[in-house]
Amino acid sequence: MSVSGLRPLPNALSRETTAQLFERYHRERRPSDRDELVLRHMRLASSLAVRYRANHEHDDLQQVAAIGLVKAVDRFDPSRGLAFSSFAVPTILGELKRYFRDLGWSVRAPREIQELSLRLEREGAQLTGRLGRTPTVDELARACEVTAEAVLEARMATTAHYADSLDHPGPDDDEDVPERLVATEDPGFARAEQNADLDRLLSHLSHREQTVLYLRFGEDLVQREIAVRIGSSQMQVSRMLRQSIATLQTQSSDWPRPVTR
Repeated sequence: MSVSGLRPLPNALSRETTAQLFERYHRERRPSDRDELVLRHMRLASSLAVRYRANHEHDDLQQVAAIGLVKAVDRFDPSRGLAFSSFAVPTILGELKRYFRDLGWSVRAPREIQELSLRLEREGAQLTGRLGRTPTVDELARACEVTAEAVLEARMATTAHYADSLDHPGPDDDEDVPERLVATEDPGFARAEQNADLDRLLSHLSHREQTVLYLRFGEDLVQREIAVRIGSSQMQVSRMLRQSIATLQTQSSDWPRPVTR
């Protein structure tokens, strides 16, 4: 049976007729009886789905609640003397909760956070009705018997239901600027890698050799100025530069080459 293809009956079935339908369906499993029972209680499923409605998910939740109703009709045993609504409500709610746990979160939050998020939504609606205002975090925490920190964490996790498009503008933007949100190459990463490589190479030189290289290429001093700075001769500075550069070249040539794909 396709739930979405059902149409409401012109007249609501009486309680007596509904009970007879349940007894006959439990005994004979006629598809036509199940269709009528589902239609008779579709309003119950819709009212439960409304408790969990969230923006564009409204239609999905209605469908999930309807599926839960069908399962409740299939599993209901009228011989137990239990009212169908008492049996159907937890069955439908369980289906809705499973939807949020398994399919309704773009980013998978811990199960206890997901369940607390649903409890907060229900308790928040009830407290709002009783207080005539939006309840505070502390009031919600007391109602759910959790800490205020847990309430805040669960509220933050509710954003995991939806994944924003990269093409969506920022909250303060009037124009679509997807290029700011799309991944781009950051030259800072390349510089960081180069600095790490340079530090590794320089570790093969003595402190004096590193100083000479810094003065020559960092401060752009000539050999004569470097000799005065370190108290050495210009010839010794020249020799030290040649030896240091040769050492760096040798060490770099011994490194494993990156694998290209």
